[in-house]
Amino acid sequence: MKKKRFSYIYLLIILLIICINDLQASRRVIIATIGGGGGTINAGDNRDPQKLVVQMIDFWKEELNKVLPFQPDLILLTEACDRPGGLNSTEEFNYYRNRRNQVSDFFASVAKTNHCYIAFGMKREENGSWHNSCILLDRDGKTAGIYDKNFPTIDEMNLGIKAGIETPVFHCDFGSVACVICFDLNFNELRERYAILKPDILLFPSMYHGGLEQAKWAYDCRSFFVCSYGFLTGPSEIRNPLGEVVASSTNYYNYAIATVNLDRKLVHLDYNWEKLIALKKKYGKEVTITDPGKLGAVMITSEKNDMSVDEMIKEFNIELLDNYLSRSRQSRLKQLDSK
Repeated sequence: MKKKRFSYIYLLIILLIICINDLQASRRVIIATIGGGGGTINAGDNRDPQKLVVQMIDFWKEELNKVLPFQPDLILLTEACDRPGGLNSTEEFNYYRNRRNQVSDFFASVAKTNHCYIAFGMKREENGSWHNSCILLDRDGKTAGIYDKNFPTIDEMNLGIKAGIETPVFHCDFGSVACVICFDLNFNELRERYAILKPDILLFPSMYHGGLEQAKWAYDCRSFFVCSYGFLTGPSEIRNPLGEVVASSTNYYNYAIATVNLDRKLVHLDYNWEKLIALKKKYGKEVTITDPGKLGAVMITSEKNDMSVDEMIKEFNIELLDNYLSRSRQSRLKQLDSK
């Protein structure tokens, strides 16, 4: 009887360890981004919309097969990912009207078959209005969320693309995701809204690289930042919340893959120096402290299976970056009010 009871206890311990490891693994996400897009397909003499749809699906089947062996949790494709090159505006919208949901249905089948999230940029019509959107599909191929570009270019709006007004955050099984598209990256008011929301991951499907703006958005929003760039002349990149590139496409491969750990927080070095030393001394390899240099802020990431970064920070009374900046503002106001 005692031996049987011991076996049950042993089994429960094993199950508990598995559950804890699964919980921690849920904060680790494999992300893939694919650069280039349907624009690399030039319509040429082919003006048959349905033939172009078939050609586009075949193109993306080949592109997705490059990253699926990595078993990604999330795949990002570029803005207007299924827009063929060489069409005038009338032909382009005729193509969209014929296409309807055919390409998105294909992506949904890939997401379901491979149990992954897929996000992609696409022109879509809703209630008589056209939008430049980023669509997020879940692991079952169902729509998890749609973001409509808040700041279409003037040319886009002249063609009838309606500006979005929402900044939704979508909750996935690994964390929270939000989107910005191309020209959006130029507008501080949009970045400030996301800086309040602080999604785990910002997705950036785009025909514009954005340069230094990418790092700025990643840092200000305390988010991982994933770019799928619509041309092969520049990189598609994955950045951490410090703005550092952790994976990039190259001149040989038009895709990038990274495993990121979402269990992280940014802290300033001020008032935290000794606490960070003590944290590292106690947990060693089970905590990562990433210092980009020159910034004064570092990123703490928990690598410990049974302890979150929040628990580590609480244990050592480490002040978060945003809290420190708020305290600095309050101290300044207090000084000014005393004069």
